[in-house]
Amino acid sequence: MDDIQKQLLMEVADLHEVPEGAYNIRSNGKLAQRNTTADIDIITKTDKPGIDIKIKPGTKKQSVHIPVVISESGLSEVVYNDFYIGDDSDVIIVAGCGISNCGSQDSQHDGVHRFFVGKNARIKYVEKHYGGGDGTGKRILNPVTEVYMESGSYMEMEMVQIKGVDSTKRTSIAKLDADATLIVRERLMTHGSQVAESIYDVELNGDNSSADVVSRSVAKNESVQIFSSKIIGNAKCSGHTECDAIIMDDAKIQAVPGLTANNIDAALIHEAAIGKIAGEQIIKLMTLGLTEQEAEDKIVNGFLK
Repeated sequence: MDDIQKQLLMEVADLHEVPEGAYNIRSNGKLAQRNTTADIDIITKTDKPGIDIKIKPGTKKQSVHIPVVISESGLSEVVYNDFYIGDDSDVIIVAGCGISNCGSQDSQHDGVHRFFVGKNARIKYVEKHYGGGDGTGKRILNPVTEVYMESGSYMEMEMVQIKGVDSTKRTSIAKLDADATLIVRERLMTHGSQVAESIYDVELNGDNSSADVVSRSVAKNESVQIFSSKIIGNAKCSGHTECDAIIMDDAKIQAVPGLTANNIDAALIHEAAIGKIAGEQIIKLMTLGLTEQEAEDKIVNGFLK
């Protein structure tokens, strides 16, 4: 891979070199590198673009990296990746896509990821999006994530998009059995005329299942953000969804939290707050020697951590 592609890998997967363990690196629509282990297998699909990742039951303290990098202007692709996480396993999966577009044509990557999480399994999933390049063509990412959690399983999702993506629609669907837990932490920043839409649809189907979906975002310039989060309680369960956003300049933010209780013992909460940076915060930092822009940047960076 060239220097641009290596830079993209660092941005979306924190990779400065080939990772240990299992990995599948996709570059400009093709397989670039792959490695499997005794416990984690990666198989190319034969019916459509994508891979199957199979993690054996009981696999502990292992990781899978499946980043995608695009440096060609005009490239558009859809891939389908299925993850089969065995019972009692404990793994980290790092995905994400980086696009560097230096041309005039739009570049787009749409990834459809399905997770089948076995009983009592634990998984941390990190998905980062990044856009770069000085071309006029757009950088477009539309990820779809489907999560099916068996009893006693736990999944933490870290969804990050901080820079450079012109248009994105992130759709996440989850269905939880008894005693399953889903944690979602989204961090998002838009600027210029960028548009970002996040949709979360969670069904709590088993007793003592729980979900906590929290988004923190900053919208600058003329960018637009839409956050829609729906939790459906079909059993004795607990659910919480929250949107906390900073709006700046001429941006627009819409938050649409939704709760549906279909069981008397479903305990569901939603919160939403949108506001500007308080003037006294900026003034306080400026008294410490920062410029107004430096103070603003420090507040935004701290908010998104």
